Amino acid sequence: MGFKRIIPCLDTKSGILVKGVKFCDLKIIGDPVKKAKLYEEQGADEIALLDVSASLERRGISIDIVKKISSSIDIPLIVGGGVKSVDQIGLLLENGADKVSINTAAVENPMLIEEAVSLYGSRHIIVAIDAKKEATNRWGVYIYGGSKPTGLDAVDWAIRVEELGACEILLTSIDTDGTREGYDIELTRRIAEAVDIPVIASGGAGKPEHIYEVLTNGKADAALAASIFHYGEYSVRDIKLYLASKGIPVKL
Repeated sequence: MGFKRIIPCLDTKSGILVKGVKFCDLKIIGDPVKKAKLYEEQGADEIALLDVSASLERRGISIDIVKKISSSIDIPLIVGGGVKSVDQIGLLLENGADKVSINTAAVENPMLIEEAVSLYGSRHIIVAIDAKKEATNRWGVYIYGGSKPTGLDAVDWAIRVEELGACEILLTSIDTDGTREGYDIELTRRIAEAVDIPVIASGGAGKPEHIYEVLTNGKADAALAASIFHYGEYSVRDIKLYLASKGIPVKL
């Protein structure tokens, strides 16, 4: 059993750290660079930097903020938001991203995944899936910041993403995002069981028990969280010590 990762998420808009609920009602949190440094000091395994409005606003994530954060930390940096081409992926990797997350563009052009993998290697390419429950045992895939349904089934899309060569899936439940009431365990488990690549669970962490549950019952390989850290309720180290006490392998 490999180490389970804890990944603080920096949601940004126009270079400012924000946090919303179910992808709406964004509130300003502060400086993403300072938070990235803090979370590394607390023991984060990776940092995720996601521009939450880039796709909707038809633009890419700021290279400047990527460079500032990547130069301030030594742990891996995941970057996503508005990524539409292999050239953009290359630019992000050149400027400090260790992994690039693609979402909307991957749905609209699945071959982008395969092309990116062939150019830069699988270990650098993540596909993000934003999913919302639509019926019993069905979660739909949504794009453009969760605003547009695609008609795709999330489990089917996850399987396809793996076939195209992505190294990981960043799975966010729109229903639980920002609620701090727990992850969508059923959704996470169904996708984790359907693929062999790691699944990063996102959306809903409010207390250490939620993270424990998604890493065990949800079968996730990593837990991404934002509010639980941004508001100072728990540190990354607090979460890791709790997980270690429950027998979950984490890097302390």
